Amino acid sequence: MSPLEIFAVIISLIGVTLTVLRNMWCWLFNFVAFVLYAYLFYEFKLYGETILQFFFMVVNLYGFYYWLRGKQEEHIIRIEPIATSTVIIQMIMAAVGGLLFGLVLKHFTDAALPMLDSQLAAFSLLATYWTSRKHIATWVLWVFVNIIYVGMFIYKDLFLTAGLYAAFIGLAAFGWWQWLQVRKQQQHSLAKSVRL
Repeated sequence: MSPLEIFAVIISLIGVTLTVLRNMWCWLFNFVAFVLYAYLFYEFKLYGETILQFFFMVVNLYGFYYWLRGKQEEHIIRIEPIATSTVIIQMIMAAVGGLLFGLVLKHFTDAALPMLDSQLAAFSLLATYWTSRKHIATWVLWVFVNIIYVGMFIYKDLFLTAGLYAAFIGLAAFGWWQWLQVRKQQQHSLAKSVRL
């Protein structure tokens, strides 16, 4: 357990908590966390997770822009629906992308857990994209992905990070519940304004 890991955990917790609360500051804290974890994961030869952090940085900038634009237009961060067919197609794409990435890691690097690392990276990227698009499905996916992350980090002796991802499971479950409540309020407000 290094000072870097401790700091990364604290910044990550703040970032995810702010995301649950739909606070724009989440994007800044999450960006810093991605930079810290890119370095940490590289040190532990989790190359899929290292590369993932750079993708997270790009999606993070997109998410900030998308949330900011929505807030400027509607003065709130509105929860957006996602079609079941879209979920299925994007999940298949993530699985295939993770498999291909895993094969590259397995054959061209000394990655510690290439196939698991790459699949988690692919589904994490999908969940981050869903977060940027304000889909409630993001929280469901994060619950499952983070459960597997906990096991991987315990295996790699990153116990503090495993604890962080265990906390992420709880935060994702809370985010799921919180965003459901917000969506109900938004639907109620929309129905009320239509009746007027």
